Amino acid sequence: MEKNFEVPLEIWEEIRTFFFELTNFILKSLHISFLKLEERKGIVVTALYRKRGKLSRTLSHSGMAAIATLGVMLAPLIAQEFPGKSVNPWSISAAPSVLSASTDDLGIDTQISNKVRDSIIDYQVQSGDTVKSIADKFGVSEDTIRWENNLVKDRIKIGQTLKILPVTGVAHTVVKGDTVYSIAKKYDTGPQGMVDFPFNTFTNDETFELAIGQTIIVPEGVRLATAATPKARQMTPDAGTVAASGQFVWPTQGIITQRFSWYHPAIDVANPSLPPIVAADSGRVIYAGWDSSGYGNMVFIDHGNGFKTRYSHLSQIMVTTGQNVARGSVIGRMGSTGRSTGPHLDLRIYLNGAAVNPFNYLK
Repeated sequence: MEKNFEVPLEIWEEIRTFFFELTNFILKSLHISFLKLEERKGIVVTALYRKRGKLSRTLSHSGMAAIATLGVMLAPLIAQEFPGKSVNPWSISAAPSVLSASTDDLGIDTQISNKVRDSIIDYQVQSGDTVKSIADKFGVSEDTIRWENNLVKDRIKIGQTLKILPVTGVAHTVVKGDTVYSIAKKYDTGPQGMVDFPFNTFTNDETFELAIGQTIIVPEGVRLATAATPKARQMTPDAGTVAASGQFVWPTQGIITQRFSWYHPAIDVANPSLPPIVAADSGRVIYAGWDSSGYGNMVFIDHGNGFKTRYSHLSQIMVTTGQNVARGSVIGRMGSTGRSTGPHLDLRIYLNGAAVNPFNYLK
């Protein structure tokens, strides 16, 4: 009788052992596959990061093409799922219908899209247009329109086609020997503005190398030969100057090379002597270290009243995460770490999580 029970027990034990070992095998295989996937993903991400400027349009265009193709393939299937409807969307007649035959409305007005522009566009001059009104319509300076279209004494005529830049500045066609530094010098501005403008691309995103023949936008650039007055250099006050209550002190001293904009919600202050950087107001350091997204050595301070300040591209960090700092105390030194073209401070002020123009708060 006992032997009759022993055989089923042995079989059950073998089955249990088999499934136990099979489960371990599957889990180990999945773990190894996951580790390999992570390793390969890291290689792909690194490669894409290094070539993010060069491949951005290719990736976005291919992605949109894939979405459009998927929509075309699924449209008939989706149409058949509607109750009582068996319409083939591709068999619908495209015969046009006349909405109105009236031509009496002469109140024609060109509506300009609020969408951020990534390139130079053509604009046809309308009745009543002036250089100033066109500049206001597109949010650029009058000189930007004059320089790009070689206008003399602001003479324009109805029907004339004007080239309109996406931002105030100049457009430059790259020739042999050009670099972001030589172009910046030619147009009396800083190279960092060209690097930060999101629609400028580079053949090498690490060295900011340019391709001969490409057109690059130079934000805040000036054509010195035609400028009516020299471009004014704005200097910051001495770092640590006492400010009124509720205001921030200037964190460093130098030349302001780039202002606040939709694509660069910060101000850049450049100084080749690498001066100290001080806290614009008292607060607690919530991050002090390296930023891998391009800002290099960075310090982030929470001021406890809805405001936060961020200081990027530092050559040296002199505070630690969690440390309390007083207004005017040194937190680091200006540098050129990360995605930078030269020694400068990228200063950002946030109010309730949204970036605001530092010029409205610095005193």
